[in-house]
Amino acid sequence: MAFTDQRGRTQTSLAEINVTPLVDVMLVLLVIFMVTAPILQTGIEVNLPKTRETKAEQPKPKSVVVSIDKDGNIYLSTKSEAKQVNVNDLAALLNDALGQSGERRVYVRGDGETPYRIIAYVLDLAKQAGAEVSLVTEPTVKKK
Repeated sequence: MAFTDQRGRTQTSLAEINVTPLVDVMLVLLVIFMVTAPILQTGIEVNLPKTRETKAEQPKPKSVVVSIDKDGNIYLSTKSEAKQVNVNDLAALLNDALGQSGERRVYVRGDGETPYRIIAYVLDLAKQAGAEVSLVTEPTVKKK
């Protein structure tokens, strides 16, 4: 598109994209994602044991996750809620959670300092509920 000024000369308009609003929107989105990303991770803080060989499979947001902290407290996480449960009620709650999620996999996150007998008991309860059990660990960093 051309313009004529008062002296009769023809000038063309500049067709440049103004990137300032684009940068502003991208920075706002970055801040939103940085704030919400830690919230989306499921729940209870445990120090997972480190192993060399781990599967890349991690719990999905809708998965059933049983977390055991170093004091032996058991937490059941389904969808977006995590609540502390009594070990005697765990089998019934797992049956309900597996029925609601439609998935047959239970992820067990046990703290590295948790006595093995507690983790073994939770694994046994999950298998009795008819679930496939996956243990969640952290990979060790390989030195090159």
